[in-house]
Amino acid sequence: MRRKAGVGAIHKQKLEQEKYRDKGTEIQENQFEQMTKHMETFRVNLEEFASKHKSEIKKNARFRRQFTEMCASIGVDPLASGKGFWSVLGIGDFYYELAVQIVEVCMATNYKNGGLISLDELRTRLIQARGRRKEHQEITNEDLLAAAKKLKIFGNGFSVVPIGRGKHLVQSIPGELSMDHTAVLHQASLSANAYVSKSILCKELRWEEDRAQKALDHMMKEGLAWLDKQAEDETLYWFPSLFTACIVSTE
Repeated sequence: MRRKAGVGAIHKQKLEQEKYRDKGTEIQENQFEQMTKHMETFRVNLEEFASKHKSEIKKNARFRRQFTEMCASIGVDPLASGKGFWSVLGIGDFYYELAVQIVEVCMATNYKNGGLISLDELRTRLIQARGRRKEHQEITNEDLLAAAKKLKIFGNGFSVVPIGRGKHLVQSIPGELSMDHTAVLHQASLSANAYVSKSILCKELRWEEDRAQKALDHMMKEGLAWLDKQAEDETLYWFPSLFTACIVSTE
């Protein structure tokens, strides 16, 4: 018959397991410490790089995008605070200035689009307002998204609304759009004319008529859509925030 392990053997085995576990913990801590040192070194080098190329980062859109990607790779957010090193460099100031200009454009166009404006139209209007200098023309949609996201400090009055296929709207009115409202905007964006109807929503989104009508009624109530009863077959709902012509219109 096979003898059972004694108490001493079991105790010895337990000590060995604890020894290996402690060693494993020590190795992990050493690796984490080394990684932390490497990341800190990288952060310092990144700050020196930013200081040296401050002007180029602010003027060149491609250079600026590459710089922010490097920051993100080590968890450094140059927009996270208006204080400290990044503020001294003025890197964060670029986006805060852009955020203020976004607010100005949104306020100026609210009466027309109900508080929703496409990123493309926003960019066009900002470029027109900022002037013809090269650095003003190189504002990208990525810059606008980064700046617009800083507007959350104002509460739910400003937000970025993704509507699919890489398209975004900037919302400048209180309240959040539901999934249904976003789906309606996405469907309207697929139309060259920026409109939908109840039957289109029912067909494309497979909604019941009551659901489609409820979503459309809400967007009408909030001033996000225009009602068109002159169509031959049914009522159409137009979304001025998606009008291509609105981009180049003059006030």
